Amino acid sequence: MDRRRIWGWWFFDWASQPYSTLLLTFIFSIYFAEVAQHRFAMLGAADAVHAGAQAQAMWGYALSLTGIAIAVLAPVLGAVADTTERRMPWIWLFSALYVVGSAGLWTLTPDGGALTQALVLFGIGLIGMEFATIFTNALMPSLGTRAEMGRISGTGFAFGYLGGVVALVVMLAFFAESRTTGLTLLGNPPALGLDASAREGTRFVGPFTAIWYAVFMIPFFLWVREPAGTGTPFRARRVAADLGRLIWSLRRRRSLAAWLASSMFSRDALNALYAFGGVYAATVLGWPVIWSGVFGVVSAVAAAVISWLGGRADRRWGPRPVIAVAIAVLIAVCTLVVGMSRQSLFGLPLDPGSRLPDALFLACGVAIGGAGGALQSASRTMMVRHTTAARATEAFGLYALSGKATAFLAPLLIAVATDLSDSQRIGISPLIVMFLLALALLSWVNPEGEPEP
Repeated sequence: MDRRRIWGWWFFDWASQPYSTLLLTFIFSIYFAEVAQHRFAMLGAADAVHAGAQAQAMWGYALSLTGIAIAVLAPVLGAVADTTERRMPWIWLFSALYVVGSAGLWTLTPDGGALTQALVLFGIGLIGMEFATIFTNALMPSLGTRAEMGRISGTGFAFGYLGGVVALVVMLAFFAESRTTGLTLLGNPPALGLDASAREGTRFVGPFTAIWYAVFMIPFFLWVREPAGTGTPFRARRVAADLGRLIWSLRRRRSLAAWLASSMFSRDALNALYAFGGVYAATVLGWPVIWSGVFGVVSAVAAAVISWLGGRADRRWGPRPVIAVAIAVLIAVCTLVVGMSRQSLFGLPLDPGSRLPDALFLACGVAIGGAGGALQSASRTMMVRHTTAARATEAFGLYALSGKATAFLAPLLIAVATDLSDSQRIGISPLIVMFLLALALLSWVNPEGEPEP
């Protein structure tokens, strides 16, 4: 094995993870929820609860639209890349979208006048991250033997989550300010002379994420090489035929079809849980950005450790048992979140000022981070068992399609359930059903995979 090439591949996880950690889950999503909640209150929402529900619904509809775009384009782009046998140019392209989209989030000021613009930019960056991930995942089969895939994948996720932890700690310590005091976690004003009254420290999370990615992708581009492409020109008819052949082959590949369906529900539900966790913390429990950031550090550390352990478990027992245990843990977390508020726990009233909801949600963060990391790592390994190196990008494009076909559905169901019930807690309940469906479908998946059509 080429150790330097593997390390270069791992650096993509390190470089890209802050989009999920800082923007999707813990810093920007919470800041967006605060700004949107304030904006809707100013526009006449009945109270803070209703304004918070409107903010969550807006976030959900935006994520669903982004998910549709990813679902439509992912398998097509994968087929194009496999036809020409070129992946690196696509990684360059979508890296540019990642940087542009994340950097632009600086424009969301506290008055909320740029809510729609911020969501568009967030979607551009998210599309960049997701598509760059498809093409880097497609390089995975060439990194080592089948027996080593679990360890390579698990260590990569652990390294990525560690990068997310470091980036989050830097943001909390030096930039993200408290809404009330204007000070960072270290008790100082935001660094670089940023204006706390304009929330510039927190808004810097977008440019910071872009800079982080640009710097730490350097080892990836220096150390990861792919063979020269075949030079086969792009032909839409050939790409459509190849993609159609792959999709049509699913009728004869029961394990792959079941795996794609299972991963469709589990990964989409997990992504929605990531995306709405920060919004829930900010608007249901009333956590400020800094508290939620500490929650993020705990969650990301758990994800790093358990992803690494999950990679070892994957190598010993295979990916399917790891996936099943992770899904069961996430079902329990969603059930707890739905049944918990600041005032009660599964209908039982809590004492005023009780810190039990905070402690339980912190525990949920550990569970979400750990189970989510193990689930994603093992899922990547399971997909490798269902493809070949020659068709890896196409297969991972189809895998992305399965992961994004309902990417619009999970946020949409949450948005609709939140709108109809006017309750953010009940709005999370569709995720329980999605995880249960994923667990049921997993029983049809061959633990050894199904690599040949």
